[in-house]
Amino acid sequence: MSIWKKEATLAGLNALSKNTIIDLLGIEYTKIGADFLQASMPIDNRTQQPFGVLHGGASVVLAETLGSVAGNMAIDEDKVCVGLEINASHLRSVHKGVVTGTAKVVRLGRTMQVWQIDICNEKQQLICSSRLTLAVINKLPRNELR
Repeated sequence: MSIWKKEATLAGLNALSKNTIIDLLGIEYTKIGADFLQASMPIDNRTQQPFGVLHGGASVVLAETLGSVAGNMAIDEDKVCVGLEINASHLRSVHKGVVTGTAKVVRLGRTMQVWQIDICNEKQQLICSSRLTLAVINKLPRNELR
């Protein structure tokens, strides 16, 4: 059974990411499952730190992107999810190729969500494990956000 309350396509999610940090880092959504969202990110000059390995901050951007988008796909139209807290344990370094993150729900509550995001290298080895907590709030009209 699907956890999603909003229809989404990979093409739509990737188009929505144009001209954002998601686009800047080369993050691309690759799979939508019944209870997970997946995206990949290249390891290149945009995502490496000066010593040539994947920057931990880039991993956190991938994790928060996946968890936040998944969270917003799993709520009603009149709600929006916003990040409260994210943590990341960087377990293995990687210096080339592509990493893939997978967001899976831990808890879908009425006012709070928790997502587990695991990022693996091309050998399916876990390189980063993150947990993201989101608040579910009422959506404000666009002019009230300013």
